[in-house]
Amino acid sequence: MLTLRDIRRSFGSTTAVDGLSLQVQAGEVFGLLGPNGAGKSTTIAIATGLLRPDAGSVDLLGLGSPADAEVRRHLGLAPQEIALYGELTARENLRFLADLYGLADARSRVEGLLAMVELDARADDRTEGFSGGMKRRLNLAAALVHGPRLVMLDEPTAGVDPQSRNRILELVRTLAAGGTTVLYTTHYMEEAAKLCDRVGIIDHGRMLDVGTVPELLARHGGTAGEASDLESAFLALTGRSLRE
Repeated sequence: MLTLRDIRRSFGSTTAVDGLSLQVQAGEVFGLLGPNGAGKSTTIAIATGLLRPDAGSVDLLGLGSPADAEVRRHLGLAPQEIALYGELTARENLRFLADLYGLADARSRVEGLLAMVELDARADDRTEGFSGGMKRRLNLAAALVHGPRLVMLDEPTAGVDPQSRNRILELVRTLAAGGTTVLYTTHYMEEAAKLCDRVGIIDHGRMLDVGTVPELLARHGGTAGEASDLESAFLALTGRSLRE
C-alpha cells in the first residue's frame, strides 16, 4: 500500500529523517509514534508528496511517488493543523473540496460525510465558530471527500473533548472495517494500543522498531515494577529525557 525506502531529509544542518524505511500494508491501521521532533511530521509530508526527500523513494499502491498528482488522488490527509476555511460553512468546505476533485456525486457524498461525523445539524454554520472537537471531525471528513484508499491522520484527537475523541476513534475503526488503510500519528499511547494493527516508533528521524503491540511489549516492555503497556515500550526505546 505505502512503502518508504531509506528516506532522508535535512533542513540545513538539521537531519529530520535519517534513512527511515516503512511499509504500511493494505487494510491495516498503522500507528506512527515518536517524541516531539522525532521526524513524524516530515515523514508524513514526504509520504503525502508535500515534501521531496533528499534521498530514498516513496511508492503508493505500486503506482509511484505521491508527488505525482494522479498518484496522490488515492490518499487523504487530515493534518494536525486544522485545514478548513473558517468563513465557509461545514457543507461549503466539503462541497468545495468535492468540486476540486470533480466528483459526480458531490452532493450525496458531502451529505453522507456530514452525517458520518455528526455535523449535519450544523452543516450551514460557519466553521470559525465551531468547537475544537467539531473542527477535528470536519477535518477528518475533508480528508475523506474523494474516497481515498489510504488516509493519513496526524494527531486527529489533539485538543478535543472526550466525546469528540471517542467519536473520532469510532470513525477510524469504521474506516478500517470498510477496508480503508490508515496511517495514524498520536501522542496518546492508549489510542495506538486500541486502534493499531501495527506500530512503528521513530526518534531522531530513524525507525527504532516496528511490530504489533504485543510484539513491542515482548521486546521492550519495560523494567521490573513498570506496567507492561505501550508507553513503557515507547520510553524504553526513546528514553526518558524531556523534549522541547
